[in-house]
Amino acid sequence: MLALLGYSMIAVFMFLIITKRMSALVALVTIPTLFALLGGFGAGLGDMMMEGIKQVAPTGVMLMFAILYFGIMIDAGLFDPLVSKILEIVKGDPLKIVLGTAILAMLVALDGDGTTTYMITVSAMLPLYKRIGMNPLVLTCVAMLSFGVMNMMPWGGPTARAVAALQLDMADVFTPLIPVMAAGILWTLFTAFVLGRKERKRLGVAEIQYSVKETLALSEVSAATIPNDTKRPKLIWINLILTIALIVCLVASVLPLATLFMIAFVIALMINYPNLDDQKKRISSHAGNVLAVVGLVFASGIFTGILSGTEMVDAMANSLVAVIPESLGSYFAVITAVTSIPFTYFMANDPYYFGVLPILAETAAAYGVDPVEIARASLLGQPIHAMSPLMASAYLLVGMAGVEFGDHQKFIFKWALGSCFVMIFFSIAIGVITL
Repeated sequence: MLALLGYSMIAVFMFLIITKRMSALVALVTIPTLFALLGGFGAGLGDMMMEGIKQVAPTGVMLMFAILYFGIMIDAGLFDPLVSKILEIVKGDPLKIVLGTAILAMLVALDGDGTTTYMITVSAMLPLYKRIGMNPLVLTCVAMLSFGVMNMMPWGGPTARAVAALQLDMADVFTPLIPVMAAGILWTLFTAFVLGRKERKRLGVAEIQYSVKETLALSEVSAATIPNDTKRPKLIWINLILTIALIVCLVASVLPLATLFMIAFVIALMINYPNLDDQKKRISSHAGNVLAVVGLVFASGIFTGILSGTEMVDAMANSLVAVIPESLGSYFAVITAVTSIPFTYFMANDPYYFGVLPILAETAAAYGVDPVEIARASLLGQPIHAMSPLMASAYLLVGMAGVEFGDHQKFIFKWALGSCFVMIFFSIAIGVITL
């Protein structure tokens, strides 16, 4: 019954946000609360909610200061040369713009963080999409597909968790996955090509001369058009060094992500806008983005808190494992890869990799399947995981691009599913996971 309740809750939630009968913020709070009451968990509801909020609090703080930090960098003009260079290359060709979006997102995603990937990609590319009249859903789709593949890097959350949960060697898990990631990258570029070609057919190639100032003014990265007096061209190298140092520290895990972004934001604010009134204006200009994204993060904490506290998520996991016939035991790596798609969509990384994955690995071992294969297989659902309503960075992406979460889900789903299956089939073909 718990598993049925959990599946029903996920189905109702997705139906309501995709059909736009509820906003994501309202649905994340209302739907799990109603289902918890329906399941008789009213007495412990408050504790579950608070536990979920505590779990996402560091993410919420990190996102808040990440938005503020990159907002300051955008205001100061750090990305202006990048936008200018991209403009020179892609001109007014929608196909080149979409391919450029994919390449930029994959390069930025090397740091393994969705927040920085989306902020930099949208900051650079959204003005181009607006200037030509391109569909911003193409931008969010390609950026998320790029991150979904690159998130499998060793310092990315999923791979590190899989290795830690099963106590494996990182090289044994990740090295065979490199060609699989290459296949995922090719699929992303193919998707970008198809979507870009459709946009080119719809809009044609624009014969226009771009101005960096003009395109930045069209961006909705900040709550208001960026005035000229916020630019700090003389500080561009200092801002670049600060940003590179921040990314290096993020990858090296020098400090928790939230504290790194807090420190970097304060330094950036003091360097670029030493005047107190200027500081207040810059913070105020980005307050709308901060409120929208962080509000969704804390709402998602309630969703995950109830899902875990009621043990619905455990029941859902066990129900899927239980339906696998014994005769299919030798195919457990493939089964793990396929089931990682729904598992990682409706579960956060921690409960899946530390809760479900050990169960899968132990069951697979009984059929003679190496745990290292199970670890690799568990990572192949990442393109779908990236679009999960439990991923805070997903709300940041749609918020910055100005699209509805439900519209984005409908647009990206078939491409993300295709990415997962391309990597699964290629993994089987080259023996990364065996039949």
